[in-house]
Amino acid sequence: MLSAFRRRYLDLLGSIYIYNEYRGYTSIDRVLDAVRVRAPDDAALIAAIEKHRADERKHYQMFKRWFELQGRMPLAVDRTCGHIDRFVEIMFRRTIDTLDTQAVIDDDAQFEKLCRVVSLTERRGHRQVHVLLNHPAVLSDKVLTRIFRIIEKDEPSHWAPYDGWLRANGKREPRWWERAVDTFIHSELLFVKLPFLFLNPFVKRRIDWADAGEPLHHTIGLAAA
Repeated sequence: MLSAFRRRYLDLLGSIYIYNEYRGYTSIDRVLDAVRVRAPDDAALIAAIEKHRADERKHYQMFKRWFELQGRMPLAVDRTCGHIDRFVEIMFRRTIDTLDTQAVIDDDAQFEKLCRVVSLTERRGHRQVHVLLNHPAVLSDKVLTRIFRIIEKDEPSHWAPYDGWLRANGKREPRWWERAVDTFIHSELLFVKLPFLFLNPFVKRRIDWADAGEPLHHTIGLAAA
């Protein structure tokens, strides 16, 4: 019974993470579009955000390989389990897919807001990885533990370019209510959505990979340590 609960938990955890990593790197494309127009000569900022995107893509590929090694597809979770999805919806009153990139480019306040949302999301992710790396269920899976250790190492560089832009341009740090929104989204997932999905036997699995329409990339090896 304990083994079945552990497998279900890890299955759901991996499904939520692979969804968030995919949404992460595809959402960063919007940020890159804005930065390349707003600051075309800031090669360092563009390179840092490009690295962030590449890391998120790498993390997605690692979770994809983890599922492939088990011979199953991720559970079909949706944007209600996406931290960046929920944050953008609350802060911009629209989904990521309908976010007006041109408005973010043209409006300094909109771009500033987007930088704070991304930074808070990445910092939240880093804190959560620390928690998971002390979780017995995660530590029981050597491959998954290796994935989270790689994420733990990569994460600090992810919020740096956004915080750096905010400081360099004299913009404010996140206020208490923005941090409260971040905490609400995390608590909502942890205490409401995750238990519901865990206990729901009718959650289906994806029938294809989220990146199915993208060019093929090199597969990342994840042999157990």
